[in-house]
Amino acid sequence: MILNWIGVLLGAFAVFGGAILEGLHIEALIQPTAAIIVFGGTIGATMLASTTAEFSAAIKGVLNIFLKGDKHDSANLIKEIVDMANIARKEGILALEKNMANIKNPFLSSNLRKVVDGYDPNVLREMMEEKIFKTEQTNNAIGKVWETAGGFAPTIGIIGAVLGLIHVMQNLNDPTKLGAGIAVAFVATVYGVGSANILFIPMGNKLKKLGLNEVHEMEIIMQGILGIQAGLNPRVIEDKMNNLAGDHGHSEGGEGEKKAA
Repeated sequence: MILNWIGVLLGAFAVFGGAILEGLHIEALIQPTAAIIVFGGTIGATMLASTTAEFSAAIKGVLNIFLKGDKHDSANLIKEIVDMANIARKEGILALEKNMANIKNPFLSSNLRKVVDGYDPNVLREMMEEKIFKTEQTNNAIGKVWETAGGFAPTIGIIGAVLGLIHVMQNLNDPTKLGAGIAVAFVATVYGVGSANILFIPMGNKLKKLGLNEVHEMEIIMQGILGIQAGLNPRVIEDKMNNLAGDHGHSEGGEGEKKAA
């Protein structure tokens, strides 16, 4: 989360700070008219290009980026699943039911419930794979909302520039109005290009990466649940999940457990 704030502030500081160092007054970059044209037009176009669900999720995604950050913790997730595997191995699958109230991850909880209810392994795998696929599609769509905004913003900025120049051309006989029109023209372009490359497109990329983390977490859960359902040794299940998570720290012990199983 801190990195996200640093990135946005650094990008904005580099642009505006560089302008100030060149001798430009900060007041010259504050143009309410240009802001209304660029940001209002960009948001409107983005809303039109998105579904209600996608746009709402994209707004929530921004709040997650700057208020929550990336809180995916594979290590604790794996430990929780291994604990469930140990319970199932010692006390039986039905013993998992009394421990599911403490599970916060909805994907893990719902599919452990299916294991307790005796779902066929192939059916359960198919259901989990379908859920993972749909989640991946949804997360990509959410990220594309802000990437779309990043595509619209520079174009809307150009529209603002053209409108500003039209205003200038209409007031050539009144020198007092020329400065304001030219300022709107150029500042609108700055707003459009700057917001696209410092804010909108990076936010879209970030949401896609967070979405991939969520999908990866679901794949780890699926590996663990199928292992529990198959009655595998908890250490084997742990090694499988660690390998999927990119952690090979238990590979030697895991091989021994696999042979023993």
